[in-house]
Amino acid sequence: MSADTESAGRVREFGTAVADGWTRERFGVLAAVGAILLSFGPSFQVFLFTEFLIIALFALGFNLLYGYTGLLSFGHGMFYAGGAYGLAIVLRDLTPFVADVVGAGLAPLVTFGLGAFAGVALVVVVAIPVGWLSVRLEEIYFALITLAFGMLAFSFIIQNPGGLTNGTDGIIILLGTVEVAGMEFRIGDRRLYYFLTVGVVATGIYAVWRIVNSPFGTVCKAIRESPDRAAALGIDVTHHRWMTFILSAAVVAVAGVLRAGLASVASPYLSHWSTSAIAVVATVIGGATYFAGPIVGAFVYLYVRWGISRFPALEAHWELFFGALLIGIVLYFKAGAVGGLLLLRDRFFGDDGDEGSGGDGDGGDAVATDGGETVATATDGTATDGTATGATATDGTATDGTATDGTATGATATDAGVADTDRTTDDHRGEGS
Repeated sequence: MSADTESAGRVREFGTAVADGWTRERFGVLAAVGAILLSFGPSFQVFLFTEFLIIALFALGFNLLYGYTGLLSFGHGMFYAGGAYGLAIVLRDLTPFVADVVGAGLAPLVTFGLGAFAGVALVVVVAIPVGWLSVRLEEIYFALITLAFGMLAFSFIIQNPGGLTNGTDGIIILLGTVEVAGMEFRIGDRRLYYFLTVGVVATGIYAVWRIVNSPFGTVCKAIRESPDRAAALGIDVTHHRWMTFILSAAVVAVAGVLRAGLASVASPYLSHWSTSAIAVVATVIGGATYFAGPIVGAFVYLYVRWGISRFPALEAHWELFFGALLIGIVLYFKAGAVGGLLLLRDRFFGDDGDEGSGGDGDGGDAVATDGGETVATATDGTATDGTATGATATDGTATDGTATDGTATGATATDAGVADTDRTTDDHRGEGS
């Protein structure tokens, strides 16, 4: 089959999926149309929605560590600031050199790309040792050590070593104007930067989605549910947490780069614990166990905060009203806003059987794979590396029982090495019958 024929087939398949109901493809098309229409709105609303997209990517990167590995970090502002400062330092110090190499017309665009790469690379270099030390701790101790590293980064930036960070004033960012084929456009223009942000954030969301739905993501979920059981299956829990920490930091760094370009400044307060708390709050509001949870939570966080600011009487005590919102979500929407919306959908429209489609797939049929090979199949249960509970497992078929590598307990085993049933059977060996 030629490439053109294959591409046409995929286009037809996508069109069929869009027309087939409220599928993921239809939501994607509606989101794209909405993003285009929003660009024609008021300038401030374009700015506000751009900020929402950046916070959503920030929270999504944070949730890669928290929601899928179970590690709560209060130091991700350090990586947020790292991406911003990487961009700012390159733009400040290398713009004249880049202009000499590629010409003044393309220099702002090329320098922005180099700065974005430098920001992400800087964060990855920092995240490797910080993550290696941090993931050896769990629960509150992990949260405290990441908080300590974050405030250490904040103090380092404030000290302005060698005049690199400009202390408390931060570094002003000027994105400049690009000239190509007689046309001029300013990278910092709100609508142009909005489209740039939409493209980068959409790519980042897709990348994170691929990670959490890969075998690596499945291992992360197993570690989140029970590190001890994951370790018993032969998973190197510390190594996987470390790799997730680095990936999470890289995604947050991309958000930091976009934030610096939007605000036109790299501020030391991006590394403060209060900035890290934004990702935590957004994730809690949306629901950490759902992929879209941090995105919905970022929208609620930013637009509720903006709505409060519209009323001076409320703005004076905005913490009180925002705190009440958080208390309400924690008490009545324990799965977050996304979980609450799904419950409302099921109440008013009935359960259509895909209750777990927004989260980790709990409650539906699941297939666990290891390196591309199907290890076990679970129906209304959980399967990890050949272990199925209350389900059906391949390589040892068990019904309403547990099968592990061909061993079935309290069930019927086929091609299994060991079978232990609840009833007692007579041993007829040697009786001639």
